[in-house]
Amino acid sequence: MSKSAVVENTIHFVKENLKNAEGGHDWFHIQRVLNNSRLIAKGEKCDMLIVELGALLHDIADSKFHAGDESVGPKMAEEFLGSQEVSDEVIQHVIQIIKNISFKGGNVEQKFSSIELDIVQDADRLDALGAIGIARTFNYGGFKGRALYDPEIEPNLNMTKEEYKASTAPTINHFYEKLLLLKDRMNTETGRRIAADRHAFMVEYLNQFYAEWNGEA
Repeated sequence: MSKSAVVENTIHFVKENLKNAEGGHDWFHIQRVLNNSRLIAKGEKCDMLIVELGALLHDIADSKFHAGDESVGPKMAEEFLGSQEVSDEVIQHVIQIIKNISFKGGNVEQKFSSIELDIVQDADRLDALGAIGIARTFNYGGFKGRALYDPEIEPNLNMTKEEYKASTAPTINHFYEKLLLLKDRMNTETGRRIAADRHAFMVEYLNQFYAEWNGEA
């Protein structure tokens, strides 16, 4: 099977599986990450098939929506790619991308590294920044029934992986516990450049948010 056919079949598979997904983790999120990955990859020496498959399958079964079970996504990806006659080497690389891409609170050591993971990770993180990042954050907060903001609940910057996954803090706290940390954790030059602009937009948004909250604007 040709590489282009595998990618097209994967797109169809992901669209079908995420057709009822939460708005911040649906097919359109995957599509944006795929586009970001292709953009970043232009400046890197990499295996484009692994990059595209990693981008397409990185959230095929996000553990947040599977009772915290991190094994579901890699298993689904492995079974699907096996049905597409993809080499075991490529499959295992894609699985490592799925297992290592997420933030996990920022205090978890990444156990795998490759330029393909760097690219897809940057692409995914870019979608957590800027205007879309803000929209996704409040969409998920509403989905989980969280408060917008509570001045008495301060962000926790030293959470363990388990604490991060179990957090029910107000949505604004997530900016400090993850989003504003991403700019300095990008892997590629393209990722860093785009992240800097989106980070600045979020800082401006937060300043406006607090001004409105406090009746100053």
